[in-house]
Amino acid sequence: MTQVWTPSRDFIGYGPTPPQPLWPGGARVALQIVINYEEGSEYNNLDADGRTELGLAEAPGGRVPAGQRDMAFESMYEYGSRVGIWRLLQVLREHEAPATIFGCALALERNPKVAEAIVAAGFDVCCHGYRWEEQFKLSAQQEQERMAMAIESLQRTTGTRPVGWYCRYGASENTRRLLVQEGGFLYDSDAYNDELPYWVEVSGQPHLIVPYTMDANDGKFAAPGGFSTPFDFENYLTATFDRLYAEGETAPKLMSVGLHARITGRPARAQALAAFLAHVRRHDKVWLCRRQDVAEHWRAVHPFQS
Repeated sequence: MTQVWTPSRDFIGYGPTPPQPLWPGGARVALQIVINYEEGSEYNNLDADGRTELGLAEAPGGRVPAGQRDMAFESMYEYGSRVGIWRLLQVLREHEAPATIFGCALALERNPKVAEAIVAAGFDVCCHGYRWEEQFKLSAQQEQERMAMAIESLQRTTGTRPVGWYCRYGASENTRRLLVQEGGFLYDSDAYNDELPYWVEVSGQPHLIVPYTMDANDGKFAAPGGFSTPFDFENYLTATFDRLYAEGETAPKLMSVGLHARITGRPARAQALAAFLAHVRRHDKVWLCRRQDVAEHWRAVHPFQS
């Protein structure tokens, strides 16, 4: 099924008859784990931003007067790159679970050992921008320039150009046009509206969307009314998986899980992730995959039809 990319919105999607994804091995669920690696690319006075990042950490920023460094908040982000990422890589290794890195290019430039570990683990890197900044705040020219910078940087730090794209929170009205114009991307994940990939037309060209998630996402530890304990997170992931696994007998879907090194990299939350993966491993009809794998599978099995 093809959806045409226009300024209007699509409220219909696949409706009551989603396609059979034909996941490898007859899997009922394609489980795709994402680690957002942003530490070192967030807003910071040292990078002449005039402010410090405010959110998605153990405590909200904004307590230090504008123009001054927030030393406490900076260190909460540093935890992710110094400690958290290594714990997450260990948990995934123990459970033989692949992952995709939503990687900000500058963050990986500033921690080459993390870039090396990602490559060694066989994970793919989906470009998360040059810095962790909102694309919708940029002009089209700025966005295009940053996109080129990010591609060059990630190719240099990982040895491979990125084939996926994911903005901070959401795309601008120019993002997909610029991705198609650049020509080297297989997909973007700037959508939360489905549990299967789907095609759109952008500037007359086919473009694949592999939707992401904000619900099965550790960002809810930093959101009002979100997760409070590691058990909240584990139970939510497990309930999501169990429901999709049951439905997957007739209608398999994609389950995305969103992680951040500075959040789930903390010991208790990493333990919740490990418990969830142990639960998943007790089921045989699961395809643990990378986001690039999903995109390549969909393009091969469900190619664009005009």
